[in-house]
Amino acid sequence: MIECDICKDWFHGSCVQVEEHHAVDIDVYHCPNCDVKHGPSLMKRRNNCHRHDYTEPDDGTQPVQAGTSKFVKELQNRTFPSAEDILIRMKGEQVTTRFLERHGFNYPIAVTEMEGLGLKLPPSTFSIRDVEQYVGGDKVIDVIDVARQADSKMKLGAFVKYFTNPHRPKVLNLISLEFSDTKMAELVEVPIVAQKMSWVENYWPDDSFFPKPFVQKYCLMGVKDSYTDFHIDFGGTSVWYHVLWGEKIFYLIEPTSTNLALYEAWSSSPNQSEVFFGDKVEKCYKCVVSQGTTLLIPTGWIHGVLTSQDCMAFGGNFLHNLNIGMQLRCYEMERRLKTPDLFKFPYFEAICWYVAKNLLEMLKELREDNCPPPTYLVDGVKALISALKTWLKREPTSEVPDHIRPNHLIKELTKEIRYLEEEPGSGNRPVKTQGCGASSGTNGCPATRSALERFCQARRARRAARRLREQQQAPKVPTNLDILEQHTREVLKRLEVGPLEEVSKNALFYVDWIRNSCLFFVILKSHSEENCVFVVFNMFLERFSDDGQILRKFKEAIQGMLSMAGLLCTSKPERPASTPESWWSNSSQCARQGGGGTMDSQGNSSSEAWDNQGFPSPEAGYQYGDPSMSPPLHPSKRHAPNPPPISNQATKGKRPKKGMATAKQRLGKILKLNRHSHVFV
Repeated sequence: MIECDICKDWFHGSCVQVEEHHAVDIDVYHCPNCDVKHGPSLMKRRNNCHRHDYTEPDDGTQPVQAGTSKFVKELQNRTFPSAEDILIRMKGEQVTTRFLERHGFNYPIAVTEMEGLGLKLPPSTFSIRDVEQYVGGDKVIDVIDVARQADSKMKLGAFVKYFTNPHRPKVLNLISLEFSDTKMAELVEVPIVAQKMSWVENYWPDDSFFPKPFVQKYCLMGVKDSYTDFHIDFGGTSVWYHVLWGEKIFYLIEPTSTNLALYEAWSSSPNQSEVFFGDKVEKCYKCVVSQGTTLLIPTGWIHGVLTSQDCMAFGGNFLHNLNIGMQLRCYEMERRLKTPDLFKFPYFEAICWYVAKNLLEMLKELREDNCPPPTYLVDGVKALISALKTWLKREPTSEVPDHIRPNHLIKELTKEIRYLEEEPGSGNRPVKTQGCGASSGTNGCPATRSALERFCQARRARRAARRLREQQQAPKVPTNLDILEQHTREVLKRLEVGPLEEVSKNALFYVDWIRNSCLFFVILKSHSEENCVFVVFNMFLERFSDDGQILRKFKEAIQGMLSMAGLLCTSKPERPASTPESWWSNSSQCARQGGGGTMDSQGNSSSEAWDNQGFPSPEAGYQYGDPSMSPPLHPSKRHAPNPPPISNQATKGKRPKKGMATAKQRLGKILKLNRHSHVFV
């Protein structure tokens, strides 16, 4: 919003046609009502062309800052070593996972012959107006005011109008339009090598509590002289760029230990914008990427980008197994630099836990096949173990997935690494070459296929076979007793305790088990085999009948679950508890009558009403209410739609609080039982 300097009223920028990036140029603002009498708004006076604050006096004492018009002119006149010294030029069909695993992915790759790369893009005639048509002009985007190196928000339609205007008062750059959730996503397919290597594509589970990160499809639109200062892509991700039309110039710096240390010091310095980082390192390479060229940049490479012509490019980021150590190093650097979550890889720690779980399976399979794992994988797992241990010691640990036992996983991974190091004669020592090629030879590892590729192919085949079996076979509807047994086993496994007799020694764990079981049956509300729920009640009462405190905890647990399911009876029933109408049916009936309060007709609280009703027994007959008459579920308990894709712009630093993931995911899994969905309104 913007305040009128005359009447002191506040206005939405969109209501008075003032864009966010325009507001910073206004010195005295007059609203539409006041400018009739006092004239138009007064703009700031431009005193220099080399400072982010162009109102500073140009006395010749202040250094040039990055992104300003003077900086861009000086940058274009400078000379740099050619990127041909470090660039690997390949055909699209040559860029494969097997090649990268064998030779490593440590230097940038340029591809001009696209055949075989698997990259699908719109034609070169695709315009910025076409982007607006597919994405929508009302989409709010983040743009960079290049001369100030500052972010601002505007609608895509307004940016298109700016881009197509031959008179541009300032240089705006759009580099963060992630379009996986738009119609334009159908026009773009990422390179095959990025799909096959991507952690998100290979290891992110479909039933994850955390939203799946979508960072593989970006559209970058920049006008001439746009500049992005030196940076490392979030989470140390590798990146692919393809210039559809126009031209970009990349200034590339190798991520050596020295250069990374210099970069961290430069990023945290107060005069960062006044120092060109390329001058602080031994070599900064210039790489011109022209129309139709694809550039793949490996993990950790420091780079700045200049748009030498109006340009549209597509790109994407991906994490992978080849440089796990460098990815973790970049992530920890981001933490030390206190990088805002807006500019970090979404749920980076969560995906590392998923990857660790899958790499454990891979190492076990390779050991069973007597096939030595590649060195890059062993080194990556070691780095991952160290990082996971560090994260567990740090609070909060909110990104540990619910179904993963972190300490057990770390222990098993450490055991596999120790086995490789302590059994030199077993044939399972890691091979020195990247991948299992002919040179790695003998231990049952085919020369035509890498270990990772074989594992991923087998994993995909098992998934496909399982889906095929599920489609061919009619689903078997389990009985309530089967469901109770399965659910109880899952709860006990989560608690990592022994048999039921051992659980009974710990009343709190027992209450937790009862709570989960009762929640399951409250939501189920089945018409068959009702007495099985009383097995749960009786088992508890027999063990703790003499302990009033534990019984109260049990009642509170059941009461809370009934309330969650909308079945809590908040008033006394008209019939006494001893009548055939069951306590269970009374609770359901009272809930259907709109009971949302906490007092009964005589002023007793709901807990007192519960106490007066007592516990049900199998001998006392009961009936369930008509499912069609059940109260509607609260919105928080209805089937949740598929969450929208989450990109690094969408996280905004909102992380689940500690413990929240477990409870929500447990309830979500229960509510996803489609075979019982008919009982809900």
